[in-house]
Amino acid sequence: MTSIKAKKINGKEYIYAEYSFRLPDGKTKKLSKHIRKASEAESKKVNDYFLRKEIEASQKFALSKYRTDSVFTKEKTEKLERIRVEYRHLMRKIPEVPMKDLLDRFTVNFTYESNALEGNSLTLKDVTLLLAENITPEGKDLRDVFETRNTREVHDNLFRKRIKIEVNKIIKLHTMLVKDTGVASGFKRFPNFLVMRNLKTTPPEKVGDEMEKIIEKYKSDKEIIHTLKLAAVFHGAFERIHPFEDGNGRVGRVLINAMLLGRGYPPLIIRKTERRSYFSALEAADNGHLQKLERFLIKKMEKTFTKFFEVYVKYL
Repeated sequence: MTSIKAKKINGKEYIYAEYSFRLPDGKTKKLSKHIRKASEAESKKVNDYFLRKEIEASQKFALSKYRTDSVFTKEKTEKLERIRVEYRHLMRKIPEVPMKDLLDRFTVNFTYESNALEGNSLTLKDVTLLLAENITPEGKDLRDVFETRNTREVHDNLFRKRIKIEVNKIIKLHTMLVKDTGVASGFKRFPNFLVMRNLKTTPPEKVGDEMEKIIEKYKSDKEIIHTLKLAAVFHGAFERIHPFEDGNGRVGRVLINAMLLGRGYPPLIIRKTERRSYFSALEAADNGHLQKLERFLIKKMEKTFTKFFEVYVKYL
């Protein structure tokens, strides 16, 4: 938040704009800029100046903390930090009622696309009516209906940052998603298999240990590896484990967004039209080539920010 203060120096009054923001490590950075007068035009120039300085500080912080490589280059890291800061500023501009509408629209779009990736039969109109108006579409499979309805509670928790990368929280997330669908909650009791991927999933008796391992790795690396890279590492491993009887893809994609939102980045949507590219990236990760999944998730986050969040605010 920018504030205007007057200071007297050698008996003469000067006007300063002051601004503070938090870096990802929680530390506060304060900025101050002398201005000629408190006018609307001057205010815009000052706000643009502070935004630029905040982006520069965040980019510098990220490059000092996160390892760069062939995917997360200096230039790409700087772009992702610019998006993170711009997303935060964009969300702060939105009043309460439009904010609710925005998050409702995101929930509808994410739910439709994520469920459609798994073969859910509901159309975008069906999902909109069900989540926005609580109108149950006629002639649809009840499991598809409940799968969709359950995402309302999930996204309420997601945007309140209540979904954590912990075993009990992930099991709770799965339980919310599969409520009333006939799918057993909790880790799988029988082996499962992946469609379109030549891979053996983790046997039931080893799921608990494997989940603890990938969660521990996430927690130990999150201060030195970029959040999107961590999300790719975790998502690839999570989908290989396939810890639940069903709903693994839907849980996994919510967890990606929990990681992004938890570190201040915008959430992403993977469209059903990108199914082939998505599964190809997961298969590459299965074979030790994580870069394809990293690039895929980066592209989805960038596209969701520009085509969903920025477009929405443009027409407010």
